[in-house]
Amino acid sequence: MPFNEEYFNSEDFKELLNYYEASMKVGEHPFMDVDDLVDIADYYNHYERADEAIEVIEHALQLYPSATLPNVFMARQALMDCDYNMARHYSDCIEDQDDPDYHYLQAEILIAEGHIKEADKYLRDYEKRVDPDEYQDYVKDCANLYYDYGESQKALEWMMRSPGDNSDDFKELMAHILFCLGKFSDSERVFNELIDNNPYASKYWKALAGTQLANGEFSNAVTSSEYAIAIDPNDPEGLLTKANALLQLENYEEAEKYYERYSEINPSDEAGHFYRGVCLIYRGKLQEALEALLHAEALSGEDSPFISQIYQEQAFCYSSLKQPKKAIEVLEKSASTMDDPNHLLVLKGHILLENNLNDEAEEMWRKAMANSNYSATIMMQIVASLYDNHYIEACYDILKRAYEYYKEEDNALSQGYPYLALCCHDLGHKEEFLHYLKLATEKYPRETRFILGFLFPKDMDVNDYYNYITQQLKE
Repeated sequence: MPFNEEYFNSEDFKELLNYYEASMKVGEHPFMDVDDLVDIADYYNHYERADEAIEVIEHALQLYPSATLPNVFMARQALMDCDYNMARHYSDCIEDQDDPDYHYLQAEILIAEGHIKEADKYLRDYEKRVDPDEYQDYVKDCANLYYDYGESQKALEWMMRSPGDNSDDFKELMAHILFCLGKFSDSERVFNELIDNNPYASKYWKALAGTQLANGEFSNAVTSSEYAIAIDPNDPEGLLTKANALLQLENYEEAEKYYERYSEINPSDEAGHFYRGVCLIYRGKLQEALEALLHAEALSGEDSPFISQIYQEQAFCYSSLKQPKKAIEVLEKSASTMDDPNHLLVLKGHILLENNLNDEAEEMWRKAMANSNYSATIMMQIVASLYDNHYIEACYDILKRAYEYYKEEDNALSQGYPYLALCCHDLGHKEEFLHYLKLATEKYPRETRFILGFLFPKDMDVNDYYNYITQQLKE
């Protein structure tokens, strides 16, 4: 269930927490209400103090062995470890099996096991027993349950069953669900409604900034994150979102400052060091970038979501420093993290080409294409590498032939027309540039903004690109 930030910041809760912690300091487990103990555990859990949270719940279970909430808490801990038998054990310990939280837990166990239809049937059967006065909350809790497990479409279905909930909690959940479904504009609209009612709620500004960032509205994301930072200057999420938006706007120097601030607050998180390294690469400070990336690697475990990117950016640094052997050696470390081994061959080819080992690069790419059965995805990766290495004519020739070989509907070609337009622009083929620009903006607006956006005013709508260039050519 959602973290109750307002309650946990209240004087009542602080007094409760202080009493509990003071008792623990002198070696006493205080006798407290079961709900209060679970609140303290939820607080610890939210702030990643898992051991303390478990200690509170174990104490609660000693006092109240058949109470609902402590058993639900422990069952959910078991579900996080995919221990479904233990989760059912705690479920069976609950005495009051009419408690709604007992029924939510039964459905949650089914969802965690992947039995989505069975969970839905269970909740719909129990729905018939829900008091009409509690139905609105029931719908929201069911939706939240599915949302927690990434079942956003099912969560939306439950939200749509609401008879009309205008509460902030309902709107916030709806905005998050819409975001997860990729409906960024709708999500943004709801977050703006929440901000209109609560202009000093940092969490809404941060969520709005994240939505705008995902929707490619980078300038707006910067502005929204600035409001969040103004409310809480040391909020790590606000700082990271602003840094990410600045990075997308290619304001590398300013982005680096915010990644540095983020790392000062979260020194053990590799993300800040990794992205700072990326900014330094773009600024041409390769030795500093390498140091930041090595620091990020030292902080990363094997399951880090950044580890593959860290190795690849290190490899690009070594390559730019004219150390291709070392670059490929580092790149090999990322092999186990790649879904497609042919992508690794493309990256090796990129490093070889950058270091003027053209024949070796061509051989690497031939192998990647053959191994992938001439995949359009691999072909586009090679095109991007050729363009980055200033082989514009080669990109142009490959892309012209590509549309004779591949089906135009192939999603892998979403960057094809934008890159072809870019090549035509660089080669001075004005009529072809206009032709492919029009196709690119009509078929792949997001990719077109990403690849060609630097040619146009920053805030210009991608749909206006063609008319803008046409007018420029007339003038």
